[in-house]
Amino acid sequence: MAEQLSAPVAADPDGGSATDTHPLGPDRSTLRLALTVGGLVLAVLLGFGLGRANPKPATPGGTGVAAAATGEHTHAPGTGAHDHGAGGDAATAAGGLSVTSSGYTLTPSTGDHAAGRAGEFRFRIHDDRRRAVTRFAVVHDKPMHLIVVRRDLTGYQHLHPTMAADGTWSVPLTLAQPGVWRAYADFVAVADDGRQTPVTLGVDLTAPGGYAPRPLPAPATTTTVDGFTVGYEGVPEVGKALPVRFRVGQGDAPAVLERYLGAYGHLVALREGDLGYLHVHPEPTSAGDTVTFWVTAPGPGRYRMYLDFQVAGVVRTAEFTVTVA
Repeated sequence: MAEQLSAPVAADPDGGSATDTHPLGPDRSTLRLALTVGGLVLAVLLGFGLGRANPKPATPGGTGVAAAATGEHTHAPGTGAHDHGAGGDAATAAGGLSVTSSGYTLTPSTGDHAAGRAGEFRFRIHDDRRRAVTRFAVVHDKPMHLIVVRRDLTGYQHLHPTMAADGTWSVPLTLAQPGVWRAYADFVAVADDGRQTPVTLGVDLTAPGGYAPRPLPAPATTTTVDGFTVGYEGVPEVGKALPVRFRVGQGDAPAVLERYLGAYGHLVALREGDLGYLHVHPEPTSAGDTVTFWVTAPGPGRYRMYLDFQVAGVVRTAEFTVTVA
């Protein structure tokens, strides 16, 4: 009969003996070491697999965030040709069609206006967190340009409100005739991170009473205002920046244009129907009686152009109707 192998007998501390009855195998210390090493290998493998299944998220402030945070206004405030649209691609979009655009909202705090009676228009600009905006870039000597016109494109006014510490803008305003009027807030907002966003927001104002809209005057390239003859050359086209050159004369002599709000003229164009807004500024120099604008029409239709110019310290407005095919 074969001899049965057994583990060595350990001496009993009381003088007796204790016999291990299981077969001979690795001792306990070796077994523990093997289990420990196996567990570590398994943990590493599991961690590698989970890492592949759940890739690390992109760190905030990466390339995309940095591009958004460092976006800047494409024109230095108050200098050079300057086109304000409705955010985004201002050169091809009409502005002022909404009270909200580019994360900013125009919120009036006054109600109806009595026709022909002096009043006041108050409003705030709120950001997308509903905070009153109080930081604005100065563009052509002013942080806020307010354009007001009746919906038949009469009664044009170019105003400059003042802002209180809480972000409330206010300006004296008279709506000469009954009807619905459109007010455009044209500004460049400065965000907390310094980004500058050009925005044009629009809101309707009401002067109660009988509304008798006037027909838009026929297109013409010359007009007169207070003894000045104003004419222009060039026709705006859809989606293409083209020069429109205005010349101002006084009697038989050319007028000497003066800087007004940092420029030799200001041009606003409003589209008949939806009152889409296009605000452009001129080239920084003039040829005495001439000022040139680069204009891009956002779409076809009839437009009313309003040219503000200053001679001998007095600002006047020349108006034109132009058809864009």
